[in-house]
Amino acid sequence: MEFRKAYHRVNPELLYDEVKDFALNQGLALAENKLETYTVAGDTSSFIHRGNLTFKPRGRTDIECLRVHIVGSANGETRVIASIDEEFFPAEKMDALKKDLDYIFSSYEVTHPEQ
Repeated sequence: MEFRKAYHRVNPELLYDEVKDFALNQGLALAENKLETYTVAGDTSSFIHRGNLTFKPRGRTDIECLRVHIVGSANGETRVIASIDEEFFPAEKMDALKKDLDYIFSSYEVTHPEQ
């Protein structure tokens, strides 16, 4: 299962931290935690952030059940893609994670025709 969201004028670092906290609250263990920052070509005062988070079920080291990619800039659009293994991260927990994100960020959400 996968979900995609896009937000306008949301700091990617904030979104990254919120996703991480919400996933941990759903009983997952953090496996990978990587956030990189890049300057925008031609504008050294603007940045693009790229984050990757992977989670495993608590007590398991051999299974990845949630992978989240976040790319964007605070002044533009930030996109998130989450891929879920429903065998180890049930749909109801994923729904709870999406509801938490919607509660915080729904007023910033951008809808695209291809979604």
